[in-house]
Amino acid sequence: MAEIRDRLPANTNIEIWFQDEARIGQKNKITRRWAKRGTRPSAPKDQRTCSAYIFGAICPARGVGAGLVLPRCNTDAMNLHLKEISGVVASGAHAVLMVDQAGWHLSHDLKVPDNITMMPLPSKSPELNPVENIWQFMRDNWISNRIFTSHNDILDHSCFAWNQLIEQPWKIMSIGLRDWAHQ
Repeated sequence: MAEIRDRLPANTNIEIWFQDEARIGQKNKITRRWAKRGTRPSAPKDQRTCSAYIFGAICPARGVGAGLVLPRCNTDAMNLHLKEISGVVASGAHAVLMVDQAGWHLSHDLKVPDNITMMPLPSKSPELNPVENIWQFMRDNWISNRIFTSHNDILDHSCFAWNQLIEQPWKIMSIGLRDWAHQ
């Protein structure tokens, strides 16, 4: 972090961002449900395999996020997401974007905007990325326990879920703030 600060102009505000992707599809997860004691509620389960990916990034300190729903995870998709994040970073600020070590996050073909520095999290440590908790919250509240009728239905629900999250900055803050990253 000191190296990043040293190469930026004096008094540049640094924002900590976290990024990840989630596959949303017809082969959906079943989550807990409230039910009367002694009963077993049914939950829909689909075996088809159509899917899409939510590329999501959050800045918990500001309670904002940037997301795209895309057909696949690759370097081209990540480049689109980096542009989206760059546009949400506060004017005059610089974002340190924490990412896992997926191949498309570390690709030499990435076009990282000037107002973003990518910082990989340690491998095999999803607990360090609060976006993992964001995905769980979104699945529990808006995505799971449903049958998607078509690819467009997956896209619609994915966009709806992300937009619902973005409308709740306090939720992004409460789920995303990490003492180790925001001290």
